[in-house]
Amino acid sequence: MLRIELETYLNQYLDVSRFRDYCPNGLQVEGRAEVRTIVTGVTASLDLVRAAVERGADALLVHHGYFWRGEDPRVTGTRRERLALLLKKELNLFAFHLPLDVHPEVGNNMQLARVLELPYAGRFGDQDLGAHGAFARPITLGELARRIAERLERAPQIIGNETKPLHRVAWCTGAAQNYLEDAVRLGVDAFISGEISEQTVHLARESGVAYIAAGHHATERYGIRALGEHLAARFGVAHHFIDIANPV
Repeated sequence: MLRIELETYLNQYLDVSRFRDYCPNGLQVEGRAEVRTIVTGVTASLDLVRAAVERGADALLVHHGYFWRGEDPRVTGTRRERLALLLKKELNLFAFHLPLDVHPEVGNNMQLARVLELPYAGRFGDQDLGAHGAFARPITLGELARRIAERLERAPQIIGNETKPLHRVAWCTGAAQNYLEDAVRLGVDAFISGEISEQTVHLARESGVAYIAAGHHATERYGIRALGEHLAARFGVAHHFIDIANPV
């Protein structure tokens, strides 16, 4: 398929224009016009760009791309290395941040719900970024933490009593610790995110809402992979998901 066809489809499918974000969503670095092979990954690190080149990719799709608001815009050091390789190899770079988090099919929140068997009932928070639901049968905080450790292959950080029964749960992948206050107002028993901050620990303890920090990278591996699989099935392009390990 042509790059312009892929760009148009992705912008519509992910409803890019709807979101207020702090990075540009969509095509960030223009490469060759024809796309036959797509590589997906969480973050457009130099390691991922190199791996995409090795796989013969025409387009690299990521959740965390470049050109974040407030960062130093100068093209030096590592930024220069990344961009130089993309341009030399004519590799298209597409990045989708908030639009990928909330998509109802391939979104990070929905994909995490499927992996962890979380009960989805609706959304909450600014731009509807968070998700929530009620378990058909309550489980304990410890049971949920063990499920997360097993399926994400990473031990989560837990704030709360592991014997606490959980009836309602809310979640938002990545760095969404600021959504805890919204989750507390929902009346949930636990909130799952990728990260936790110093002040978040105190809010979790004082509110009685348990907190599970399951890893920023670990909670956001599934959306971009699902997006690549969707494109492969719809357009017949080759797709490879590459997971560059990240302990955070």
